[in-house]
Amino acid sequence: MTIVSLPGSSGYLDASHRKVSYFSNPYVLGLTFIAGIGGLLFGYDTGVISGALLYIKDDFPEVNQSSFLQETIVSMALVGAMIGAAAGGWINDYFGRKRATLSADVVFILGSLVMAAAPDPYILIFGRLLVGLGVGVASVTAPVYIAEASPSEIRGGLVSTNVLMITGGQFLSYLVNLAFTEIPGTWRWMLGVAGVPAAIQFVLMLFLPESPRWLYMKKDKSEAAAVLAKIYDPYRLEEEIDQLATALEEERLRKQAVSYLDVFRKKEIRLAFFAGAGLQAFQQFTGINTVMYYSPTIVQMAGFKSNQLALVLSLIVALMNAMGTIVGIYLIDHFGRKKLALTSLSGVIVSLILLAVAFILESSTSGDVGAYGWIAVIGLALYIAFFAPGMGPVPWTVNSEIYPESYRGMCGGMSATVNWISNLIVAQSFLSLAEAVGTGVTFLILAGIAVMAFVFVVVCVPETKGLSFEEMERVWKEKAWGNGSRGEALLEARS
Repeated sequence: MTIVSLPGSSGYLDASHRKVSYFSNPYVLGLTFIAGIGGLLFGYDTGVISGALLYIKDDFPEVNQSSFLQETIVSMALVGAMIGAAAGGWINDYFGRKRATLSADVVFILGSLVMAAAPDPYILIFGRLLVGLGVGVASVTAPVYIAEASPSEIRGGLVSTNVLMITGGQFLSYLVNLAFTEIPGTWRWMLGVAGVPAAIQFVLMLFLPESPRWLYMKKDKSEAAAVLAKIYDPYRLEEEIDQLATALEEERLRKQAVSYLDVFRKKEIRLAFFAGAGLQAFQQFTGINTVMYYSPTIVQMAGFKSNQLALVLSLIVALMNAMGTIVGIYLIDHFGRKKLALTSLSGVIVSLILLAVAFILESSTSGDVGAYGWIAVIGLALYIAFFAPGMGPVPWTVNSEIYPESYRGMCGGMSATVNWISNLIVAQSFLSLAEAVGTGVTFLILAGIAVMAFVFVVVCVPETKGLSFEEMERVWKEKAWGNGSRGEALLEARS
């Protein structure tokens, strides 16, 4: 029987001519979901605080009387996440992906306990900082760990599973907010229960291996080969080890320590980081966390004054976000990262314009909600339907695969930091901007940013579907020094 293989390629057909699929290796899938618990923590924390804050204000009069304290309680987790993401790249590269995950879990558990037991708002803020540090490290580690243990032809779907866990965590946070509303110590349960999945991940991670690529490049080649043998069949295993050996030899030839300045000094690394960080920034500046943080407020702005109705509609938004991500898991390895991002942004632009028009027209009416309010809610739903499958998973997937081995943790951490900084800017400015210029104009501004994002993806982001890490490194070198179309040639050869 003929073994079908492409030289230097990871787009491999095994001896029975079956393509590797998302569900074909239970070991890899289990590893993906366990690592993805970090994404669940990420999503839960971003979603739970909006409900918890209502009850925190009841317990602490000083919080109720101070908008600054309220903003600090919300934003301190984002500050911690920025620091955690920035440090997470170095932690990943120096200590490995597994230890980085374990350390993030420990910090997250400590933060959850501090928040649950906080006697005053200032201890609560410290707990939020600790939780943010854990989330920041996890946001860097999970995509890289999953990507490095994934066959290239299903890498996009597996890394996108981490994004599914993020959106699932956000949806879970809404359900938890509802579940604990009638229980004494409401907000303490809401914030403290977050430590449970972190503890579960810590225990499960003890039984998982280190990333095989990190092991091979930094520590133990035989241990790396044993891990790879659980991921690939014998024919594919030999090819993967050959590629790792080549990459290790290239690292040795460089004979110099990697520094943060090298990211900007070396043209190919600079181009890769610009593409990755740009995607992370545009993911936030096109408004997704505005929708997630303020969806109840947006629904009420549209004229639906009932808190219960606003919460139910917000739950639907969160559920659509999670379901859309499931669609993205399928599309990202079939449709490609770049095409998926462009299609997603096209729909986002139309949805934001629809939202803007609805709010501008609705502001000129008074009384009960009419057609314009419903148009706003439909625009919100369409926004999620277009954003979730594309611009939700694509930035995290692309950032997990476009950097050379020695820069992967560092650049991944830097780009995740850009995401968190952008997240904070949008979260802190949306309501103020809406009050200053109107909600409709604010959505028009976001639509304009989405147009800029579309142009950015067209110009700066290459297609990475099916490419091995080594092939991706060659794409950036050729973009930097000529023959920029080689990436497309690799894809054409693959198909």
